[in-house]
Amino acid sequence: MVAFAKKIGENRYRESYGRYLEDFNVGDIYEHRPGRTITESDNIQFSLLTMNAHPLHCDAAFAAKSEFKRPLVNSGLTLAIVLGMSVADVSQKAIANLGWKDIQLLTPVFPGDTIYAESKVLEKRESKSRPTQGIVVVETTGKKADGTVFMKFIRSVLIPKRGHGVDDAANY
Repeated sequence: MVAFAKKIGENRYRESYGRYLEDFNVGDIYEHRPGRTITESDNIQFSLLTMNAHPLHCDAAFAAKSEFKRPLVNSGLTLAIVLGMSVADVSQKAIANLGWKDIQLLTPVFPGDTIYAESKVLEKRESKSRPTQGIVVVETTGKKADGTVFMKFIRSVLIPKRGHGVDDAANY
């Protein structure tokens, strides 16, 4: 997590998180911490909240008869958690997410698994239509505590240049 204290007045500082466009370098890898242990309750609540009542997520007796022999964590939940883990390093200062692509679900995640994430900067360029902003493309990877890669996706984010972010405004 990138954090720093910005002086905003005499003896007064405001914490700030994230990166400006200038802070990204192609090839850099950010390890996102802390990790997150996914509970059965997380899985059931997310599944019901999103109206995904597939029994593999919320019916242990049904799941016991499947090839997995136990409930699976809803992949929408793992995607949301991995994405959330990346925010402080990748998009805390973002103006907008521009898109996700090539979402790969490589192996199942089960309640009780602890997951981590990391993002590699694939591309950085100035915006052609917005001179104070640029586009950063990252590949984010979700890993279990044992190192097993369970998810990958590519995300594009619109990021301000230094001095042009919302938190650079005098009244923020």
